[in-house]
Amino acid sequence: MAKLKHRWSLGHNYMTGVTFGVWLRLLAQNRFRLSPAYWHRVAFITLASLANSGFAAWETLRHGRAVTAVQITKPPLFILGHWRSGTTLLHDLLAQDTVQFQFANTYRVVNPLTFLTTERAVTRLFPGLVPDKRPMDNMPLKFTSPQEDEFAPLLMTGLSVYLGVSFPQTGADYEKYLSFRGVPRAEIDRWKAAFLRFCKKLSLNDNRALLLKSPPHTARIRTILELFPDARFVHIHRDPYTVFQSQRHFFNTAGWYTYLQRPDLAAIDEGILQRHETMYDAYFEDLALIPAGHFTEVRFDALEADPVAQVAAIYQTLGLGGFTAFRPQLERYVATLAGYKKNSFLTLDPATRHLVAARWQRSFTVWSYPTEPQDKR
Repeated sequence: MAKLKHRWSLGHNYMTGVTFGVWLRLLAQNRFRLSPAYWHRVAFITLASLANSGFAAWETLRHGRAVTAVQITKPPLFILGHWRSGTTLLHDLLAQDTVQFQFANTYRVVNPLTFLTTERAVTRLFPGLVPDKRPMDNMPLKFTSPQEDEFAPLLMTGLSVYLGVSFPQTGADYEKYLSFRGVPRAEIDRWKAAFLRFCKKLSLNDNRALLLKSPPHTARIRTILELFPDARFVHIHRDPYTVFQSQRHFFNTAGWYTYLQRPDLAAIDEGILQRHETMYDAYFEDLALIPAGHFTEVRFDALEADPVAQVAAIYQTLGLGGFTAFRPQLERYVATLAGYKKNSFLTLDPATRHLVAARWQRSFTVWSYPTEPQDKR
């Protein structure tokens, strides 16, 4: 049996933002099969869901009509890329342009139905609810940090591939929500309506363009374009061996704070491999749907080596404008990153390296990454 890590932790768990109705539906989908080791988390989420339902009802009464009336007039910019490929770094860099962009922060994505009512009070009174650093990579984390928006429609609808992390014993049931291939149209429309409403809530008192980042969006280009036909996209990619190892590290760190069922550790590698394949099958199928001039791409190693030049190239390719005025703020932020040390991984064993190279051959080929043994990282 796997040794359980962080068994008693309550933090790092996005499910605390769910409402009671969605929570009950998720429990029923899983036939209430919850590992006893995590019953304390279940109890905490249940109590939180009851409070969330009350605040959500009040927020709908107070702001519902105004949110419905919001018109998002500026094309959003979506950051695409596999987990652990540098999407967070790119998101943080672009988010420094506070004149042009707004973004979903940590508090809002975990409280999508209540943040208009609760954000100011909770973030002031309880800043300690958020750890100082992310467990998988030690990057700084605050309520106000730019955060991936996948959690918001997940909590609003109960439709997300991420639910497979919370419920790993039934994780296969949620894999289809990565690309929405084969998902009933009614469920796709429900997810789209929730995502659009979240975006409208973000834009209720803020007319800046939305800067949105979630790795699953990499597999949903067609769905995003149905909502935002003029959206811009920037895709970031990284050495596939490092992506694989870093994703392994994620499941051995952050994943343990989220589980509600005991995971099968032997299945993690196959899940990583399969999700990458699903993601990029959909990505390459949909890439041609993006209008000319609305897409660009960046390598993680190039972004890491010269962030300012790479961000400048993104602005130029996408025709965003305003980079000259933005550049001093970007340079100041880049200077603060000088002491950061990313995770270091040993070279993969030959059998695993061969498997990754075979299964992810397209990524190695398309983005010109070598498949020979990588240096120690």
